Amino acid sequence: MSKSFQIAIDGPAGAGKSTVARAVARQLGITHLDTGAMYRAVGLKALRSGVDPEDEAGVSALLADTQLEILLQDGEQLVYLDAQDVSREIRSPAAAAAASAVSRYAAVRHFLVDKQRRIAGATDVVMDGRDIGTNVLPAAPHKFFLTASARVRAQRRALEMEQKGQPVDLDALTRDILRRDEQDSTRALNPLCKAPDAIEIDTTGMTQQQVVQTILDRIGTKA
Repeated sequence: MSKSFQIAIDGPAGAGKSTVARAVARQLGITHLDTGAMYRAVGLKALRSGVDPEDEAGVSALLADTQLEILLQDGEQLVYLDAQDVSREIRSPAAAAAASAVSRYAAVRHFLVDKQRRIAGATDVVMDGRDIGTNVLPAAPHKFFLTASARVRAQRRALEMEQKGQPVDLDALTRDILRRDEQDSTRALNPLCKAPDAIEIDTTGMTQQQVVQTILDRIGTKA
């Protein structure tokens, strides 16, 4: 496998991108980079700083004083914001909503995409997000776009929250996912969309392992 081997996995919120990408990376013995976690970290920085995530100028001004590091420990991705491990905190609904807002801003995207490309240039990588195949790694040899119904995506997110002991409102989660779909798909800069050469996989009726195996099989037929 060459040093520049890259797999891009895109899709809407709750489609299972990170879980699947992590499993694929583990199977191949390469690095997984969850780019959504990076946007959540910037969103969290805004919340912690008392800056409205909808305030583009305010959020952009925070970047000069933002230290963001992605570390791998025992195969797991850890996110450090200003030298503090925020890997769990960024999984909150508030951080997710803030991430959807700040991801619209050019300064934020340039700040994070530069980091993402440098990581991909230094190691074999499976990278997941909203615009990996269309913008971050447009030359990646393997691109996938995962989808699922909004209700199924909400149910998956609810299960994750229940396992962490967090309160769950399935209807509210479904509405939030639909709102994020609208935001991500209609933003002016690098909106969520399927790359023309990406393979689309509807995961609604599939198990995680079936999705992972589908991706591995397609990579095997193309490699």
